[in-house]
Amino acid sequence: MKFFTGDTHYFHDSLLGKNDFAPRLFKTTEKMHETMIHNWNLVVEDKDTVYHLGDVAMHPNYEAGFPEILSILSQLRGKIVFIKGNHDTRDFFKYLAENDPKTSTGENKFAFEDVGVLLKFNHHQYYLTHYPMLLGTTKNIRNLHGHIHHYSVPIPENINVGVDAPELDFLPEKMPFGTPISENQIDQIAAEKAAELAKLR
Repeated sequence: MKFFTGDTHYFHDSLLGKNDFAPRLFKTTEKMHETMIHNWNLVVEDKDTVYHLGDVAMHPNYEAGFPEILSILSQLRGKIVFIKGNHDTRDFFKYLAENDPKTSTGENKFAFEDVGVLLKFNHHQYYLTHYPMLLGTTKNIRNLHGHIHHYSVPIPENINVGVDAPELDFLPEKMPFGTPISENQIDQIAAEKAAELAKLR
């Protein structure tokens, strides 16, 4: 199974509390991390792949904090493909690659992409990027992205998969904070978003 997430911003304490940009209703980053790890591992199995669409962490001592960020990532189930966000550095990805905790079968747990990934599933092509791409109206192409947190591009083909994304509200059941979105849920979100935007025309 493929899953998608982004903008986890581990250690980013200035996002805590109520705000319009990236609401995180936790008193501490430690509680936020604990919740996000738990909710990730409830749905992701070791055989699954999670595509992380950028902005992994905002540690106050960024390079010195790499081991602490790695400690969180090592607790997450599944393989993780990282697509570089504006708050991720090549040095950070290099550190993760050099300290890859490996899967239970000895494979690399981490993989890295500088710009994006092209996937095909559920009769669609998906461009996975950190920044939203303005594709316009397309028949079978969708852009999964992050970066804009609790905002949404008003185009059905653009789906924000970040942990703060308003698109999560299109799912029939509220997802616990930090839960990655499955490939099947992407179809649900796409259909509901298209219907909602059609009402506004």
